[in-house]
Amino acid sequence: MPRFKVAHLREQGQDIVVILVNAEFAFKPADEQSNIISKLQRQSTSAGMKGTVVPVWQSGDRMSFVAPKQWHRFFQSLSFEAIQKNINREIAW
Repeated sequence: MPRFKVAHLREQGQDIVVILVNAEFAFKPADEQSNIISKLQRQSTSAGMKGTVVPVWQSGDRMSFVAPKQWHRFFQSLSFEAIQKNINREIAW
């Protein structure tokens, strides 16, 4: 059963469920990424977390992510290490 570390954040009035995923996520087809995000969204909701799921992963010396466009500036300002320091939950499927 895969387990995922989660940083459940609230930024500017928005609940965000940041989930650390493996770097291999970047190489999956878009429809498979969407399916994974949907499943993570269901699991996080079932675990009592409000907010939109944003998968993040280490990509070389920077962090990559899939987030709503209006959140890109916020996520571009963060480092992978900053997310790791805010890990406060875990989910599994």
